Amino acid sequence: MTLCVFVLIASEFLPVSLLTPIAGELNITEGLAGQGIAISGALAVLTSLTISNLAGSLNRKHLLLGLTVLMAVSGMIVALAHSYAIYMAGRALIGIVIGGFWSMSAATAIRLVPAHQVPRELAIFNGGNALATVVAAPLGSYLGATVGWRGAFFCLVPLAIIAFIWQCFSLPAMESDKASRPRGSVLRLLRHSIVAIGLLACGLFFMGQFALFTYVRPFLETVTGVSASGLSLILLAIGVAGFIGTLGVSTLLNARFYQTLMTIPLLMALIAGTLLLVGHHAWTVAVLLSLWGMLATAAPTGWWTWIARTLPDDAEAGGGLMVAVIQLSIALGSTTGGLVFDRLGWQSAFGLSGILLLAAVGMTLYTSRQMTQ
Repeated sequence: MTLCVFVLIASEFLPVSLLTPIAGELNITEGLAGQGIAISGALAVLTSLTISNLAGSLNRKHLLLGLTVLMAVSGMIVALAHSYAIYMAGRALIGIVIGGFWSMSAATAIRLVPAHQVPRELAIFNGGNALATVVAAPLGSYLGATVGWRGAFFCLVPLAIIAFIWQCFSLPAMESDKASRPRGSVLRLLRHSIVAIGLLACGLFFMGQFALFTYVRPFLETVTGVSASGLSLILLAIGVAGFIGTLGVSTLLNARFYQTLMTIPLLMALIAGTLLLVGHHAWTVAVLLSLWGMLATAAPTGWWTWIARTLPDDAEAGGGLMVAVIQLSIALGSTTGGLVFDRLGWQSAFGLSGILLLAAVGMTLYTSRQMTQ
């Protein structure tokens, strides 16, 4: 499943490093090309809110295998797309996979390992996320320059097929557990004020992150003026820093949980503001974006830990709601960021990111105070 996570995250965010060539060949703006991330987020939201009920008594192994096949199909559609509509259709399919897979991840981990090993299992899943962050952006940029953006997307197809075969042999049959089926809509969890407030803080964080990060490539090319090789190196540095951040964040969360959750968006907001001042200095930008990658990639571990602590007895519903919030926030962040980027310029998009991240700090502080009452 970690391999599947790797391919899934690579598929989701590959457009970040390929916005310019995608926009050029499909005759659209970079902002419109970025909506490929937005639509995948929107479909992930719808899927995460409904998949538990729609799946019913379906064997969860078969469900996961079906989602893996759909991931391969999505890659082929995007790679062969000759119009914006087909490109967006392929991106919509990967959104369905994102919502379905992540909604099932926590509940699947609980069924695969003993209870005391569940946190470690989820950390391994997130390791696939971090590894994809290391590889996807720089590799996508490199492949885009060598075999084109279509070739970059097509390279994901055989990886998805390998993940499918691996899961066929490694996953046990997982019949639906009637006792753990959702008790109505996952939205019922929002009746608990602490859940609603915490998810708002989480959503503001991801909106702020993707209002900026979705448009890193056009910023680096048009403002910083880096070469193709320089772009790949910066994206690689962001990914490596993110992997390091994921390895170390659990220690900080165990020691100072809410302080860590607040410090991450605060530092990212400071980075967004600093980029407004030093955007033309390549080395400074590279260092700042590397720090951004370290913080941003580590943050999901903190929020998944929060949902596990807050809803320990409702893993599937809590996971589905968390996925919905995260993906909706990614969609809103990338959409709003794209509109601002196209109409008002990169400075306004980066400023918006900083404001949203500061709002996330405030809501996380409020969440921590509510938890202690």
